Amino acid sequence: MDISTLAALMSPPDLSGCRKVLCIQPHPDDNEVGMGGTIAAFAERGCEIHYLTITNGDLGAVNEQVSSVEIAAIRALELKAAGQKLGAAVFHQLAHGDGTLEHIPALAGEIAEVIRTVRPDVIFCPDPWLSYEAHYDHIVTGRAAAQALLSSGLPLYPRGTSTRPWQPQAIGFYFTSKPNTVIDITAHFEQKFEAMALHRSQFSEEILAMYRIYFREQGRQLAEGRGFELGEGLKVLSPLHLHCFVDARRI
Repeated sequence: MDISTLAALMSPPDLSGCRKVLCIQPHPDDNEVGMGGTIAAFAERGCEIHYLTITNGDLGAVNEQVSSVEIAAIRALELKAAGQKLGAAVFHQLAHGDGTLEHIPALAGEIAEVIRTVRPDVIFCPDPWLSYEAHYDHIVTGRAAAQALLSSGLPLYPRGTSTRPWQPQAIGFYFTSKPNTVIDITAHFEQKFEAMALHRSQFSEEILAMYRIYFREQGRQLAEGRGFELGEGLKVLSPLHLHCFVDARRI
């Protein structure tokens, strides 16, 4: 293996040429919070944005008078409005209840079917290896998405499939403490928060104000020395990095 090949193996995949992406979220607001600026930036340059939401968010009521059926319906409307605000074009929904995710291989098969149908260049999801992440829906979704990426190019995966093989070039983990890629969201920071504000059932003005301060400061730190003001961080890996590759943490 020559030096250039080794360097390529030890580098994150380049996302600049992607034309279609699948943004996978455990709950109806995670894409906006985790990578809303990135979604808007990709949409602006002509990238086709698909959303895949794993649960219906039916535990997300803050009002005791709202039933799980009612909050799920509210959140479905908020999900579409917020995604469209960022430029998402197509919305896919799995039939899982909030807080019910537990079987990674089964969910990976469901996600793989969407991947093989949409045929995206890149998929995105929460980083399931985030230290102190306590929400199991996030852990299961991230692990299942990674397994789906790894296996969706196999002709017989998932078992009984009628879809054609397709393996995206990369996976980008948001909500990560180990970013290796920073996207310029300077021009899209406000758009991210306009989309987040459309999740009215989830975010009060006080919470949004707190998040604005936090994400602006985080964005400044991520962008430092890169020639732009605000960034959003992702841990981007290729399929080769996701299996028996002990140096993935160094990429």
